[in-house]
Amino acid sequence: MEQSENGQLERVDSVPYSELASTSSGLSSILSTEDSQSVTSSGDISTISGSPGEIPASVVVDAVVPRYGGASREEELTMTVPVTVREKCVGRRNRRVSWGFASVIGRRREMEDAVAVVPEFISCTCDRVGGCTAPGSTTSAEISPIHFFGVYDGHGGSQVANYCKDRMHEVIAEEFDRETIDGYEWQKRWETTFSNGFERTDNEVLAEASEMVGSTAVVVVLSGCQIITSNCGDSRALLCRTTQIIPLTVDHKPDRQDELMRIEGGGGKVINWNGARVFGVLAMSRAIGDRYLRPWIIPVPEISFMTRSEEDECLILASDGLWEVMSNEEVGEIARRLLRRCRRTLMVSDDEILPAQAVADNLTEIAYGRNSSDNISVIVVDLKHKIRRQVRQ
Repeated sequence: MEQSENGQLERVDSVPYSELASTSSGLSSILSTEDSQSVTSSGDISTISGSPGEIPASVVVDAVVPRYGGASREEELTMTVPVTVREKCVGRRNRRVSWGFASVIGRRREMEDAVAVVPEFISCTCDRVGGCTAPGSTTSAEISPIHFFGVYDGHGGSQVANYCKDRMHEVIAEEFDRETIDGYEWQKRWETTFSNGFERTDNEVLAEASEMVGSTAVVVVLSGCQIITSNCGDSRALLCRTTQIIPLTVDHKPDRQDELMRIEGGGGKVINWNGARVFGVLAMSRAIGDRYLRPWIIPVPEISFMTRSEEDECLILASDGLWEVMSNEEVGEIARRLLRRCRRTLMVSDDEILPAQAVADNLTEIAYGRNSSDNISVIVVDLKHKIRRQVRQ
């Protein structure tokens, strides 16, 4: 649990699967990213898929709203945060955010990772996404565009990860529109949206892939004042805030105490075979797909809420091809230093690489250089993006 003056992280333990099932729903050189690329199994870096972009600022105003819902099983803690109204909006001060991603096959024979970036995938009033203003104020009805970022790490094949890439954000948007929970309980609305959305996507993939295929899913929904993260599996998201590296997810590993108790309580076994694995097969305890390992592998996400701060530097989402060779602290420190260096020199031009893209490329290259054995996929979202305009001659 992380807490600061300008924001708090609250990790919401997902509802039990039985309940969910009953619901309705040192930096390396910067690589070129102009073409779709991959790393061959022989070790030669032939290409890296990257797609930088800029996202307009969310139009919202600033406040903290009450916390609703339970906390994690690990912490057994419920927090209530009193409503306060701020004079300035984080989203407006940060006029825009930019993003970049890299996704490489690495030393694997098959590419099973997938990445999704969907700017403004929904728009809603500010109070529906923990807006900066207290519900009922004159500005709480302003429209806030919401952005979607997702990393999916497939196993047993690429079908489930690719389906999630194409479909998950659509399902989440549909489920959000379906929910009618009052604005005062905006967090509960998002918890229900993600729980139902992951369940629906899991049901839909049955028609697209065999029961032996699955995928992790780490998703971030970003507004002008909130970072909402939903995670299922061992892909990971973190936030860089000044000198802090704040984990937004906790890996679903079979030997995590609460996950081990759940698996063994349901008659399953966790076997140490090159690490803890469910029945000696899967190295994660939650995933989309993998029907042959139900009820031990479940598609139930854990959701966390973080209030944005003016001190936020960047968001990083990545598959475990990055995390198996780099720590959160290493990744955050490299990202922060490179972002600041690139921001000082960035000028607008057709061939300029955005700072977020430079960080994504470098993290991917470093992980590959450290002999990561998996596919490597990284999304970097620059939360302090500013452009220095070139002087026209």
